[in-house]
Amino acid sequence: MKILVPVKRVVDYNIKPRVKADGSGVETTGVKMSMNPFDEIAVEEAVRLREKGAATEVVAVSIGVQQAQDTLRTALAMGVDRAILVLSEESPEPLAVAKVLKKLVEKEEPGLVILGKQAIDDDMNATGQMLAGLLGWGQGTFASKVELADGRVLVSREIDGGAEDVSLSLPAIITADLRLNEPRYASLPNIMKAKKKPLETLQAADLGVDMAPRLTIVSVAEPSSRQAGEKLGSVSELVEKLRNEAKVI
Repeated sequence: MKILVPVKRVVDYNIKPRVKADGSGVETTGVKMSMNPFDEIAVEEAVRLREKGAATEVVAVSIGVQQAQDTLRTALAMGVDRAILVLSEESPEPLAVAKVLKKLVEKEEPGLVILGKQAIDDDMNATGQMLAGLLGWGQGTFASKVELADGRVLVSREIDGGAEDVSLSLPAIITADLRLNEPRYASLPNIMKAKKKPLETLQAADLGVDMAPRLTIVSVAEPSSRQAGEKLGSVSELVEKLRNEAKVI
């Protein structure tokens, strides 16, 4: 069985995002970029499944600018077998990404697609669900445990009330949550080997997918600074503040 793992290039999670001077978005020029942390978890899970013998090949795919090759090389160093980069100068939105992935699924014919539940740059949490809808496949979102058995995939998923177990027929879509695993570090030998692994480059236009954005960013701004706290002398003074200033009671 083949596993397809989409990965996204985002501002590194250790970096504090900065808003552009014109308020048009988040500054990415000269900023360290890396793989979306939830996608790292998805890559790790796919590689573990192959190491267990449940899968024969793991293919990573990224959609974006040429520099996304670095993100794919990281996935290759973690153990992915080969990679595909779909070039797009537009910042792809979830629906466009899902449509591109649908085309690649039809081409690659994987038995399983594992991706992060969301990207830390836009927090959309939509691509996996949209892809499942476009393909008509079963989906196990927010996965904290994945097991393959008897031609089905068993997924324990995070829900508001705790955990829910679902059994999906293959092929299926899985989105990875934080508790699924802890991604491995790519060793130096594997980083060197990754440079020789195949990385195919495609154009989004060649797949017949319209990448034009449907959303317009009006403005982006830093959150307002938190005001300093105030120490009060009595409960009655606190009640008075809550009633007359905060107006919450």
